Amino acid sequence: MSVAARRWPGRSLPGLPAGWGTFSAAAVLLAGVLAACGGGEDDALPGGPIEADGCAHVVEVEVQPEPDATYRFDVAVRSADTGWEKYADAWEIRSPDGTVLGTRALTHPHVDEQPFTRRLRGVVIPAGVSEVEVAARDLVEGFCGTTMRVGIPSHP
Repeated sequence: MSVAARRWPGRSLPGLPAGWGTFSAAAVLLAGVLAACGGGEDDALPGGPIEADGCAHVVEVEVQPEPDATYRFDVAVRSADTGWEKYADAWEIRSPDGTVLGTRALTHPHVDEQPFTRRLRGVVIPAGVSEVEVAARDLVEGFCGTTMRVGIPSHP
């Protein structure tokens, strides 16, 4: 027996047509379960839905050492791209002191590809830097989204 059937057996909630009380309570229960489970993958990021802030968010970073003593960065970005007038247009790698170590330009919107991953090779990490921050930029909003700090693996 559903929660609604036990709570309002055979009668409607005030203001609703007969039979809608069970339906409404079930809908509220389902919405609560979905919210508790985190909803869909496309719904939200830390801090809320991407549509709410319009920012570009870094959602995943993978760092690999390259044979030439540089590093390869694979960065996944999620943004509220709407087209050429508003999209994530770059991401950058910053040292702990804020120095930009590499920038990956993003030359077109990704309206139907969210999140999307792009690669940057040949990034030189100065000696002594063991962690970097990766931030994404929106064409309109600038740098305002979630960033990620990642450790730098040592070269073999």
